[in-house]
Amino acid sequence: MDHLDDIDQRSLRGADRRILSALHAHGGDPRVAAAARALSRAGEHGALWLAAGVAGAAVDGARRGAWLRGTAVTAGAHLVSMGVKRVVRRPRPAHVEPLVRTLGRHSFPSSHAASAAAAAVAYGALGALGAYMIVPLAAAMCVSRLVVGVHYPSDVAAGVALGALTARAGARWVSTGDARA
Repeated sequence: MDHLDDIDQRSLRGADRRILSALHAHGGDPRVAAAARALSRAGEHGALWLAAGVAGAAVDGARRGAWLRGTAVTAGAHLVSMGVKRVVRRPRPAHVEPLVRTLGRHSFPSSHAASAAAAAVAYGALGALGAYMIVPLAAAMCVSRLVVGVHYPSDVAAGVALGALTARAGARWVSTGDARA
């Protein structure tokens, strides 16, 4: 059985590399590269998503507390992903030339994807018009990590799962302010 497990793992690693290479190739288009770089910069440390939460709180006074709690959950997802990254220590892809510089050497999970998914879930649950615009932007953020060549698809998928699960775990607290959630 160990031999089959090795074959499965090699197949998954090969698929990860091929998908990354295919999406990274789109970075050869200067417009795509510029958009992916801009998303990369905006997503550092979850900045785009934290700013969106603060902006939501500023303009939606009736749900100010929920927006701020969603912002806290989004920050929490980012912090959890950074902790997992330090434990797993998977190196960034070496078979493609990255289009951006990264602050860290490790790629699993994608913290950009974790904070994007957490924001999409936490803010999307608020039902505000602006919250629905976050979902396509979060998806673009996740794809951009592949286009710029700094994550494998499995890193992004794990980041999305971690962010979404973190936001779901805090959903009751976000919507009601109930600290027991």
